[in-house]
Amino acid sequence: MRMTTKNLMVAMLVLILAAPCFAPRAEAMDPVTIAILAPLAVKAAQVAAPYVVRGIKCGALQMKKMGLDLAKILALPLGLCQMTAGAPFGYFKLGANNCWIGIQSPFKFVWDTLMLPLAFTGVAPPG
Repeated sequence: MRMTTKNLMVAMLVLILAAPCFAPRAEAMDPVTIAILAPLAVKAAQVAAPYVVRGIKCGALQMKKMGLDLAKILALPLGLCQMTAGAPFGYFKLGANNCWIGIQSPFKFVWDTLMLPLAFTGVAPPG
């Protein structure tokens, strides 16, 4: 039993080390083939262009949303200062609102970060 396991391990090791030898080789196209395929590639790019632009726009809007969520984290220390030092001057309620916004913002940031790849496909993420 022990010899069979050893032989199996040696065979697996040989296969793993020899695998790169059997990889397909990349070969360049000749210029005639490129000249024939260029008009087809241009047509494909023209068809895909509106979808690519839409994906970039949606992704940029999502990244802007992420930046705003990241900036709103600073509302937490502002709210704490308003709730403590500004309480005698009537800023307690505003400070509590800022604290709530500051507490929510990291969770919103994580959600928007997870939705970023979806946004780059051109689909508007929920929320």
